[in-house]
Amino acid sequence: MSSLHAPLAPAPRPATRRVLAHGLYETRNVLRNGEQLLVSLILPLLVLFGAHRLELITSAGTPSIDVITPGVLALAVMASAFTGQGIATGFERQYGVLAYLATTPLGATGLILGKAIAVLAVVAVQVLVIGAAGLILGWSPDPVGLVWLGVVVVLGATAFTALGLLLAGTVRAEATLALTNVIWVLLGAAGGSVFPLNHDDAGALLLLLPSAALGEGLRSASFDGSFPVLEALILAGWAALAVLAARRWFNWR
Repeated sequence: MSSLHAPLAPAPRPATRRVLAHGLYETRNVLRNGEQLLVSLILPLLVLFGAHRLELITSAGTPSIDVITPGVLALAVMASAFTGQGIATGFERQYGVLAYLATTPLGATGLILGKAIAVLAVVAVQVLVIGAAGLILGWSPDPVGLVWLGVVVVLGATAFTALGLLLAGTVRAEATLALTNVIWVLLGAAGGSVFPLNHDDAGALLLLLPSAALGEGLRSASFDGSFPVLEALILAGWAALAVLAARRWFNWR
């Protein structure tokens, strides 16, 4: 057959449809992965029920569940955005999946946007499930604050996704697996996400951690119904720094 009669290759789908399709694919992978569900949803729920049952957090004039629930939401966001995406991307990079997908019509930008959509979809499920569990246990957030809580959740997911991708693109997959889990546990236990930090003396410096900014921002929105400007700026700063660092050092292979 001559080249004049050769069938034309099908044109790629519009960029928006490609990104949405990849985001849906990534979301299904996460929701079907038992290990990721354990870290992203089951463990945060266990922390919620355990901390409430054992009264691990006490606050004068504030029911403990009102302190615990926003903190557990922060823990869950870090699990899906940082730990989950970091591990998945690290092994995709090691197996050559990232480099292959970057050469398809999806492209590098579409690949990253698809991952971001997947993170937001999983975070939405986490907020609904953990929020419902908190309400059953007596959580009473400010109705207006729920809007700001959603904004802080998105900022936190953005910052921790960027940090997870930065780690996944700069170290080996096995190291990413170990580091993301260890960092998640440390930030959850002592990084200001679940347990509020001391705002005085040297303890105030820890408030600059992205985990502390996320936890404090969610608690502030839930308690007061006000937008936590400082915490939002800290999260945006971490996201910007991680994106710039990833553009400089991220290795697709």
